[in-house]
Amino acid sequence: MFAVGHVAFGYISSKSSAKLLKTNFNIPTVLMLSIIPDIDIIIPFLNHRGPTHSIIVSLLIFAPLFLVYHRRAIPYFLALVQHSLVGDFMFGGGIRLLWPLTTQYYGIQISVLSQESIIIEWVMFVISIVIMLKTNDAAKLLQQNFSNLILLVPTFTLLAPVFFAFPLAVPLWLIPPHLFYAFLFLASTAIGVIKFTKNPR
Repeated sequence: MFAVGHVAFGYISSKSSAKLLKTNFNIPTVLMLSIIPDIDIIIPFLNHRGPTHSIIVSLLIFAPLFLVYHRRAIPYFLALVQHSLVGDFMFGGGIRLLWPLTTQYYGIQISVLSQESIIIEWVMFVISIVIMLKTNDAAKLLQQNFSNLILLVPTFTLLAPVFFAFPLAVPLWLIPPHLFYAFLFLASTAIGVIKFTKNPR
């Protein structure tokens, strides 16, 4: 799955779980967590969709957070694991789901370039935007907040495949949602920078 699908499904799953659990979540953090497993693309000694996509690694990282924050950690955990369990397990060649217990890849093997994959990413994108607008989350992203600065991570992840074909060129049909998210996140980041420069403490 491309960045648009990861970000959209990460937001949707976090928003849904937060509503069910009657808890709040930090939107920029959720958006960042939704794509952070792909950090393995820029780490030379890691295989793509390897350790950073492992459900075991995710559980180990979140275990202390569950102990401290209990159900409030669930939206963040879902934002992280949906990347592997939904996006890359279904679309893109599979993942090392159970690393380090095994290095075997698991997945359904539907191509990220397939028509089905592109349609699903568009559907997830549209649903996420509708929810953001109806729940006022888009407006919250454009408020001055220090946490907006972490949106540089998903912004780079959205823009890199569009302009640099890194790690893979985005199909023409998925360029508009990539650019829409990137514009929204860049605007939010700029507002965060303004807040930081006004009050660096």
